[in-house]
Amino acid sequence: MPQTAGRATFDEKQAAECARAFAICSGLGCTVSDAGGTVFYEYGYGCASCGLCAAAGQSGERCAQSHAYGMAEAERFGGKYVYFCPMGLTHFVSPILGDIRSEARLTAGPFIMVEHRDFIDCELAEQPALKGEALGAAVAVLERIPYVEPRRVTELSTLLSMAAGFLSNAEAERRMLNAGASGRLQEQISSYIISLKEAEGPPPYPFETERALLESITRGEKKEAQRLLNELLGAILFSGGGDLERIKSRVSELLVLISRTAIERGSDPEETLKLSHRHRQVIPQMRSIDELCFWLSGVMNQYMAGIFDLADARHADIIHRCIQHIGANYASRLTLEETAGMVYLSPAYLSRIFKKETGTSFNEYLSGVRIGKAKELLRHPELRLTDIAQMVGYEDQSYFAKVFKRVTGSSPSGYRSGLAARSAGRNGAGKP
Repeated sequence: MPQTAGRATFDEKQAAECARAFAICSGLGCTVSDAGGTVFYEYGYGCASCGLCAAAGQSGERCAQSHAYGMAEAERFGGKYVYFCPMGLTHFVSPILGDIRSEARLTAGPFIMVEHRDFIDCELAEQPALKGEALGAAVAVLERIPYVEPRRVTELSTLLSMAAGFLSNAEAERRMLNAGASGRLQEQISSYIISLKEAEGPPPYPFETERALLESITRGEKKEAQRLLNELLGAILFSGGGDLERIKSRVSELLVLISRTAIERGSDPEETLKLSHRHRQVIPQMRSIDELCFWLSGVMNQYMAGIFDLADARHADIIHRCIQHIGANYASRLTLEETAGMVYLSPAYLSRIFKKETGTSFNEYLSGVRIGKAKELLRHPELRLTDIAQMVGYEDQSYFAKVFKRVTGSSPSGYRSGLAARSAGRNGAGKP
């Protein structure tokens, strides 16, 4: 049965039909929600039906953040994006686009791209809250979550993207809604302009308001930031005298300040600069002051989302991808630089967020994975130490032995001897 909530600004009926058809054909859950995450319809086994977060003692807040992050990345990458929730489950999403911003989204998932047993061993077993009965409950939940071969994910995400594209056509209705929102914004700006006209003499540029706006952005105070932005826009419009090109120039300068503030507050520098560049290219295309003001209001909220709403989820997704990459390639000459290139980040930035998210450095984590695999291989007496060293990514056996002792407190040969002694003790204890 579909879940519904409120009224949407897009064609809900068509969206519901697309989601239902996709769920039936793909075997995956499919959800229709607005851009803020409010669910209108859910068909099949979707996120609302998944109890894995609850089993692990996690709130749904981080899950909602991951969906918001996926939506933002889908917009950035041309209409679709595959991402992971905090529990490691996979989803993909496509936005239903309006004239200025996304109106809604189609989300498919959750599902897994590895076999259930591998997921239990590699993902669930690593969750500190999943022990004993809680782990059993989580495994029971996981059994209901479908497995999808990685090669099918691309085709399915493309299909969902095409469905979202079909729904991104209600231009007249969206213009009307945008006009209404823009009208309310203009009323606020106009009231401030009237107060400026009533003042004696031409008012100076309100640098104090500008600084207060930037401070509100850094604190995540959206309502206060919007109020201050309206005052600042009022001052810019008043001093611009209705000259659209002059006003565009001042707005462009303000945009630079806002993007710089976002970077200083923790938003990803590379992504923010790319976003700022695209925004500055949009400004010359604005046809009216009303359109420009309404657009800038949305842009400010986008930067604030980059600082607060999406930062944790974005980092969690990146680190999850890095950990998967390490798990698949630990036997090769894996480096921080190569892994950073895979997720399109600088090595220094990846190193910083990896430490923050995992509590350990990239190299320490990689060593831990390699030594963990080596300990498993040492259970096989037919394997030589030189072979084991190469199988876990160490070309130099002496260096492998050094790292192994640092991590475990024992040499590889000593660890193997200990395993043999314990095995012999257990066998001897069982004899009459």
